[in-house]
Amino acid sequence: MTDHARLAEENFRKGCNCAQSVLLAFGDVTGLEDETALRLSASFGGGLGRLREVCGTVSGGAMVLGLVKAPVDPTDTEAKRAHYALVRAFAERFREQNGSIICRELLRGVSTSPGGDPESRTPGYYQKRPCAALCRTAAQILDDLLFSQSPEGKDFS
Repeated sequence: MTDHARLAEENFRKGCNCAQSVLLAFGDVTGLEDETALRLSASFGGGLGRLREVCGTVSGGAMVLGLVKAPVDPTDTEAKRAHYALVRAFAERFREQNGSIICRELLRGVSTSPGGDPESRTPGYYQKRPCAALCRTAAQILDDLLFSQSPEGKDFS
C-alpha cells in the first residue's frame, strides 16, 4: 500500500468525507494547504452532498488530477483532450476494481439514512461501509497514474 493510499484511508477514519480523504492525502503533490483541500472537497462527499451520485473518492481523484495534470490554457484543445483521457482512465480503473463509480451503487446493500444529514461516525458505521477501502483504492490508482510515467517515479508535468 502506498503512503497516499494509507493516508486516504486514515483520513476517512478520522472523519473526513470520501472526497476530502483522497484530496488531502495528496497534499504533498498538489501543494494545497490542508484547510484549502478540506474546503474545496467538502461538497463532494456522499456522491455530491449525499445525493449518492459520483463517488466522492472519484471526485477527489479528479481534483488531484486537475491540480497536477490539467492544462492552464483553456484554448489548448489537445491538452484538454489528453487530460480528459487521463480522468476517464482513472474512473474506468476505479469502475473495473469496484463495479461502479456511483456512490449509491457502491453502497448497495448498506443501510444508510436518507437525506442530507451526515451519519454519525460510529464503529458500526465504519464496519458496514466500503468507503475507507474505496479511498485507499482511489489513491492507489492515482499513484499508479501519476508516478508510473517516469523512471524517478515523479511526473508532474
